[in-house]
Amino acid sequence: MINKRLAAVAVALAGTLVLAACGSSSNPLSSGGGSTGGGVASSAPAGSSAGSGPTASSSASSAGSASAGSGSASSTSGQSGSASGGASSASGGASGSASEPAGGPIVIGSANFLENELLAEVYAAALKAKGVDASTHLDIGSREVYLRAMEGGSINVFPEYTGGLLAYYDKDNTATSPDDVYNAVVKALPDTLTVLDKSSATDQDSITVTRETADKYNLTSIGDLAAVAGEMTLGGSSEFQTRPYGPEGLKKVYGVTFKSFKVLGDSGGPLTVKALKTGLVQATDLFTTDPAIAENDFVVLKDDKNMFQAQNVVPLVAKSVATSTVKDTLNAVSAKLTTEALTEMQKVVQDTKADPADVAQQWVTDNGLG
Repeated sequence: MINKRLAAVAVALAGTLVLAACGSSSNPLSSGGGSTGGGVASSAPAGSSAGSGPTASSSASSAGSASAGSGSASSTSGQSGSASGGASSASGGASGSASEPAGGPIVIGSANFLENELLAEVYAAALKAKGVDASTHLDIGSREVYLRAMEGGSINVFPEYTGGLLAYYDKDNTATSPDDVYNAVVKALPDTLTVLDKSSATDQDSITVTRETADKYNLTSIGDLAAVAGEMTLGGSSEFQTRPYGPEGLKKVYGVTFKSFKVLGDSGGPLTVKALKTGLVQATDLFTTDPAIAENDFVVLKDDKNMFQAQNVVPLVAKSVATSTVKDTLNAVSAKLTTEALTEMQKVVQDTKADPADVAQQWVTDNGLG
């Protein structure tokens, strides 16, 4: 059930607030962005829709857009609050530095899907409550683009996913469990970046089918597709198509080969959901916190062989801004964050068209973090 307090605030605001750029039914990047803020170029082109997950991105967004410093940026207002809440968690194992970095403005980025935007707004709200000068730059695009922005210093904090980070920095690493993936990420990161505590919240890729398809072929796990996938079309983003856990991974790990693959126009977003509902594809990559799964009674097939790596939400932070206040505050967020909370916040935005920043602020307040 959706958090009642969070939902009540969203409903009250629904008459005056508009759906943010990453909303469930609009293109997150074709709206032209908002006020200037983080100084990072908006890097994904018009035509990619909102998704929901750790690897979601428009494949075209990385073309010709590695540099930062131009374009439109979405930013939150520079609100500063008094220190409150219980930020007491120690920083993650990779973040220990001998000296306290100098404080200063922090820009928090997000990828181009709703869940990641909400997480960026949660981080910003929690940091502002501790007096940190934090702003957001949203909808940057693919991991290839925003990690270059992190490494270049135009983005300082990013809500990341452990498996996606590991695949980017150490693509040959075979770790799959939450702790093994996290520990591998700690070792793989560049010297200028660190991860703090991982949360229990996860959002993984999945192979998902309709209830009708599951019942027709008696499907409960990915391996069950081996006998029938030759009659089916698999859908997903162009990024998913080339990932180790995409079509090649399905063939290698499970012996599943689909008749064809259809590149869909978004990463687990409304186009993907529609393609599955209408039978354009018979199976697709959806992200496990997507409210559309429960709303449409879709069936997520079990990944018995752990083809998909663990994807715990984790703050990725530039060491140059990793003060004790920043580390303690974001670790406190991770300690409170759950998979259910991610799903609830997305559903509130989608159902009421509330501003993700307001939904994030309510979650931070409800959890004593600001």
